[in-house]
Amino acid sequence: MKYKGFETADTANPYFELMYLAFDKHADKPCFKNTVKKHESMLKGLVLYYTSQCPFTAKYVPLLEGMAGEKNVTLQTVHIRTKEDAQAAPTPFTTFSLFCDGDFITHEILSEKKFEKILADKFPCGVSRE
Repeated sequence: MKYKGFETADTANPYFELMYLAFDKHADKPCFKNTVKKHESMLKGLVLYYTSQCPFTAKYVPLLEGMAGEKNVTLQTVHIRTKEDAQAAPTPFTTFSLFCDGDFITHEILSEKKFEKILADKFPCGVSRE
């Protein structure tokens, strides 16, 4: 996008970049909200924020909830349904973002095998840190 004149307006950990193309050189640059940068409203434990934007979330979210339950790990799911919910989310990628104790893990929609690995890494004894 840079070769088309876009510039980086803001960044957020771990690798998100907000780019823009200014039509007015005096206009304010867009930026991420503080909730994205500071995770101010983060819930504790394993938390999944998702929207219905991708049809795969309808299949995988209940599947992941079941897997977590089988391991005695609490998985909180936050279904983002409105523009306001999305703007208040602690992630710029609202389609699917998984956090553990406020730390971003991934925005990749997880298969059972990949989620199993995360559960084993984060909760080796199968007990939630809630």
